[in-house]
Amino acid sequence: MKLIIPMAGMGKRMRPHTLTTPKPLLPVAGKPIVHWLIEDIAEVCGEPIDEIGFVTGQFGPEIEQQLLDIATSIGAKGHIHYQDEPEGTAHAILCARQCLKGDVIVAFADTLFRAKFHLDKNHDGVIWVHHVENPSSFGVVKLNDRNVITDFVEKPTEFVSDLAIIGIYYFKSGETLEKELQYLIDNNVREKGEYQLTNALENMKNKGMEFVTGAVEEWWDCGNKDATVNTNRRLLETRPDLFSVPAERFNGGTRIIEPCFIGENVKITGSTIGPFVSIGDNTVLENCTIANSIIQNNSKLLNLECKNSMIGNHVLLDGKSHEFSIGDYSTLS
Repeated sequence: MKLIIPMAGMGKRMRPHTLTTPKPLLPVAGKPIVHWLIEDIAEVCGEPIDEIGFVTGQFGPEIEQQLLDIATSIGAKGHIHYQDEPEGTAHAILCARQCLKGDVIVAFADTLFRAKFHLDKNHDGVIWVHHVENPSSFGVVKLNDRNVITDFVEKPTEFVSDLAIIGIYYFKSGETLEKELQYLIDNNVREKGEYQLTNALENMKNKGMEFVTGAVEEWWDCGNKDATVNTNRRLLETRPDLFSVPAERFNGGTRIIEPCFIGENVKITGSTIGPFVSIGDNTVLENCTIANSIIQNNSKLLNLECKNSMIGNHVLLDGKSHEFSIGDYSTLS
């Protein structure tokens, strides 16, 4: 199985955090978003992923190595491919052309999910979906009485379905997908100025290919600060066995309300932490009350009360009570 992860976007809705870190590498519950995504897809596949193609911008060698290390952690070979211009989802996938061989999963790296189904490879393709309350905000699919997809509808103004496409797709033939994507480029078939995967899906369906759905139990967006903090919470809530913090790890009047993730070399004194807090490595907290928040590495928080917050790396905060969204290398005292 091969996996393609388009992640070249700038993540503007997640600024200031994405000014220094690509959005898929922002940590939630102790791991980058893209790392959780890869692990969860591997579990649904039920078979090894042997290659991962990361489609990125010019993120630099340190970020690229981090991505390759994530691939290695699940036993896959990682490749870096570049999308230098924002030409759309179809164009992004084609940038990883060498991975379009045999069974392929395409997963856009700003969403996480929880699912119990296993991938059904008896069809030409599987599209991950989730029931939503406001389908007019999403691309949705319509099904026939055999649960085969009959239509792809982008942001319907009238109700046609509540099955929203979450951005993860399986294709039985990467070669066929490559051919259909290349057709869009060669014939300049654009939607709102870009080459879109949905146009290729429609063409494949019209040629008789059958796509079915893989319905996930939960779908967690990481598109903005509040959504990412909520994703952190749900990861901690749904996998409490991964996030047990030994009571004796901290002293000095500190109380940890689980579930929480606390990284290496973290020093906490006189504080109440949790529930639903993730703290990165080498961070110091003194006299703080923090709930439902993400704090990254090498930061120092003093006399602070906050919730529903994201605080970056190398941040100094002293004596504030607020809901924060603070990027790396910031000082507020």
